[in-house]
Amino acid sequence: MRDAEPLPPTERRNPRTGALDVLPTLELVRLLDAENRAVLPAVEAAAGQIARAVDAVVERLRSGGRLHYFGAGTSGRLAMLDAAECPPTFGTPAELVQAHIAGGPEALERAVEGAEDDRAAGLREARASVDAGDAAVGVSAGGTAPYVVGALAAARARGALTIAVQCVDGGPLAAEAEITIAAVVGPEAIAGSTRMKAGTAQKLILNTLSTACMVRLGRVYGNLMVDVRATNAKLRARAVRLVRALAHCDEASARAALEHSGWEVKVAIVALHRGVDDESARALLAQSAGALRPLLEEG
Repeated sequence: MRDAEPLPPTERRNPRTGALDVLPTLELVRLLDAENRAVLPAVEAAAGQIARAVDAVVERLRSGGRLHYFGAGTSGRLAMLDAAECPPTFGTPAELVQAHIAGGPEALERAVEGAEDDRAAGLREARASVDAGDAAVGVSAGGTAPYVVGALAAARARGALTIAVQCVDGGPLAAEAEITIAAVVGPEAIAGSTRMKAGTAQKLILNTLSTACMVRLGRVYGNLMVDVRATNAKLRARAVRLVRALAHCDEASARAALEHSGWEVKVAIVALHRGVDDESARALLAQSAGALRPLLEEG
């Protein structure tokens, strides 16, 4: 009789948490917190792979490509969250960073049974959405979700850059990836509950990947969100503070410049700093590929 294949680390029982259900609440909370501490070192160990992925993705984006995430279950929901935050945070077009989840939008609210196992659906989704100049990131805690593996295989076949984000070494997803980011966090506090340590690791990786890409693309000045979309009162107040700080002007001048530019923070800053109109400010930003620093240092 053939022996069963060994379980991946994300599915194994954790020897440290075998008595969760009998612990006093304070001890339970402390033990779960102790397990969570394994996440940061695992992500830090993958820093080199994350940096490599950032540089490769930025090269694609600068050439007109897009960034696609493919995930299932928790991994898919985390991918959708990261993609959804890029337009308001960095002022990106909605199509620049896209996320695809097994089972479609319904899977964001409730589990769609069997969707993760549908490799053919992943193939179809990637073939319909990914072009040769794009980057495709497959997100799967165990590195085995057929939907995600299929999507990355199709993206690779189309000539796209392929990246795996997972919490194990090796496996079928990594086999389809040019770059593998593996944060090996070990067994979960509750066996197989990858919304916990693995989910936290994946969120950290995706946050770092997208943020670093946007920094490299000039959508951040220092540590300031200069491409923010000022779509509510809080964000409009932030926009005013940004213009005041970087254009060295008073609040009234900052607000007037923002209103005149349609609340484009960088346009308002350049217009005030250089003493030019909005169209000239936009032209200067186009010449600098959207980067604000050279325009402020040269002016």
